[in-house]
Amino acid sequence: MSTNPARVLIVDDSALIRQMLTELLSADPGIEVIGTAQDPYVAREKIKQLNPDVITLDIEMPRMDGLEFLRRLMALRPMPVVMVSSLTQQGADATLQALEMGAVDYVAKPTQDLQHGLAEKGRELAEKVKAAAAARVRVKQAPKVRPSSTLTPAAGFSSTEMIVAIGASTGGVEALTEVLAALPAASPAVVVTQHMPASFTSTFARRLNGICAVNVVEATNKARILPGHVYLAPGDQHLRISRSGANYVCSVGGQDRVTGHCPSVDVLLHSVANAAGKNAIGIILTGMGKDGAQGLLQMRTAGAKTLGQDEATSVVYGMPKVAFEAGGVETQLPLGKIAGRILDICVKEKGGAVRV
Repeated sequence: MSTNPARVLIVDDSALIRQMLTELLSADPGIEVIGTAQDPYVAREKIKQLNPDVITLDIEMPRMDGLEFLRRLMALRPMPVVMVSSLTQQGADATLQALEMGAVDYVAKPTQDLQHGLAEKGRELAEKVKAAAAARVRVKQAPKVRPSSTLTPAAGFSSTEMIVAIGASTGGVEALTEVLAALPAASPAVVVTQHMPASFTSTFARRLNGICAVNVVEATNKARILPGHVYLAPGDQHLRISRSGANYVCSVGGQDRVTGHCPSVDVLLHSVANAAGKNAIGIILTGMGKDGAQGLLQMRTAGAKTLGQDEATSVVYGMPKVAFEAGGVETQLPLGKIAGRILDICVKEKGGAVRV
């Protein structure tokens, strides 16, 4: 990895925000702010002149909005982009669109007391910018309508009682979309923790539900976990699973930070290890940090099958790497093969023939 500072271009129509972001990022020795731009047209010229490693991009700007600029940028000159967007419902939807188009990450812009709120996010912003500088930009348009799954269960397939638990962070919006959209309607039940603010997860669940054959919902407390359904942890609460008689149910609650996050992947995976044991599959996808490593190790120790996204297809090979090095990952796979492996494991565990 390069030891040179990440060279950043800040794109925002507000002079105050450009100044604040410049000061916040410049305080980190691992970052050099090489320029600012008040709109995408100025940004386009500065990208040509300065060749930045990373762009921070506002969504609402004059002359051309951030989404349209991002779409053109990813088509002509793909590069790491960190979105800076509001926590409003409209902001959440636009940010998810940006992540689906290839933006690496985002920082939520506070809606009140902007100066103090942004200052509090200085460390988060700097860490995300540095991670973006080292990220692999994968440009992919998400499906626009609910498709037929790209996979068909093999003979002998059964999803009964199997639980699939997935954790993701940076790059996870695109990665989860690819994995879940490839699953057939008859898939095993899936529980997911994706690092995301509270105002984003309900929007993300709705967007996934519109493009997947499985039913995707934001998890609610005591909801029964059913095959063919995906349950996404709310952005400000932990998701656990527990047994209720013969059924698995969602347990949603608690706002303490575990491994630095709420919701936490570790919290989810520990609960799956305890409740489902060997009748589960644990998966760590792209992400920054170490959340999920210990939970996945506990799942593997309990007899579950465990998978990790490989380095080549991870936007940020942080969480999968730590989980692999800790011994929690049994098999590393490219992102495009994970959905198929889920179905193969279900076949094998039920005594059927594994698909080739």
